[in-house]
Amino acid sequence: MSHVRVHNFSVSLDGFAAGEGQTLEAPFGHAQGRLVEWFFGTRTFRSMNGEPGGSAGVDDAFASNWGPGIGAEIMGRNKFGPQRGPWTDEEWKGWWGDNPVFHTPVFVLTHHPRPTLEMEGGTTFHFIDATPAQALEAAREAAGGLDVRIGGGVETIREFLAADVIDHLHLVLVPIVLGRGEQLWSGIEDLEARFDVESVSSPSGVTHLTFTRKGR
Repeated sequence: MSHVRVHNFSVSLDGFAAGEGQTLEAPFGHAQGRLVEWFFGTRTFRSMNGEPGGSAGVDDAFASNWGPGIGAEIMGRNKFGPQRGPWTDEEWKGWWGDNPVFHTPVFVLTHHPRPTLEMEGGTTFHFIDATPAQALEAAREAAGGLDVRIGGGVETIREFLAADVIDHLHLVLVPIVLGRGEQLWSGIEDLEARFDVESVSSPSGVTHLTFTRKGR
């Protein structure tokens, strides 16, 4: 069976993976870009945005695992955009521009489904009200035997960890303190019982943590 993977998910020293106060102008809330600065300089990030150059060190080695073998993504609504409640503007097509970086089917979890949105480059957003199990079933069918990536945000990662369906979890521990925002570890215990854990330090100051399901 295909695997369920999380990649390049940053978390602060005090356990926050998103800042407080997300808006259209501030996708990361008060954290601004501090959680993902390690990623912005990599060759992988620049390539995703059609730009040359970028670093090719430890950070890029981990970042580049994001795409190969992925056939579909599941994301929470807050990763698509900052709107809450019923959709007030279905003409706005998300933070990702006309040609989003995913190039696969993407299942957006929301309590307010809306029509499917087809974008350039092979990305299709499906807006579904579903449990983790239901979303994963739909994503696996769309992935055609390839792996499914859980893209975030924080609540979505927590829900899929709680449902015990994640096979590979790549976290990036960033040496900053946010003090407030969305806590990744709230309500989650005993990960070490389910996963083998490895860590690699980077010259950029971050630590890459990989959680691989035992027995896979």
